[in-house]
Amino acid sequence: MNDDNAADKKDAKHKAAMQKQKASVDAHIAAADTERGVALLITGNGKGKTSSAFGMVMRALGYGMKVGVVQFIKGEQLSGEEIYLRDHCPQVEFHQMGTGFTWDTQDRSGDIAAAKSTWVLARAMLQDASFDLVVLDELTYMIAFDYLPEDDIIEAIRCRPRDQSVVVTGRGGGTALQEVMDTISEVKEVRHAYNNGIKARRGVDY
Repeated sequence: MNDDNAADKKDAKHKAAMQKQKASVDAHIAAADTERGVALLITGNGKGKTSSAFGMVMRALGYGMKVGVVQFIKGEQLSGEEIYLRDHCPQVEFHQMGTGFTWDTQDRSGDIAAAKSTWVLARAMLQDASFDLVVLDELTYMIAFDYLPEDDIIEAIRCRPRDQSVVVTGRGGGTALQEVMDTISEVKEVRHAYNNGIKARRGVDY
């Protein structure tokens, strides 16, 4: 068999495979006929959960949507996301619990009080149909540490306006939270620079 015939066969095989794949993709698209907001959970022990959520913030802003962001746990150290949103995106409502990491504060009662006051802001967003997208960053820890009532969180997500989408990030979160989610993605750590003594990098890690 000459090289031309071999190339033609390879091209034909590729085309047939792509046609089959396209038919499968088109069938799935056609079957998805429900129009409503979605609930997404980005979990796992790997780096990139918050980064992924902020990628969706930028995507929503590209369509002129109204976005709300509430960050639990974080807040003492400025992040690039916070700086950019505050300086360039006044249309984004941005709140932080502001206590920093719980292993730094070591103040359970203070952390619970801060979580409750921050949750009031988050819950208000989840009740406001003018928000197209709400990001609840690190919310899973509020459930894991028993800082906020799990039932209240589940109900607020389930009863949010029909067209509103919500993104929750953080490790774990529990079965009840997963059951109310439409999409769940797990970020897996394979290797992390920090474990090899490399300091967190501005613009990459925060």
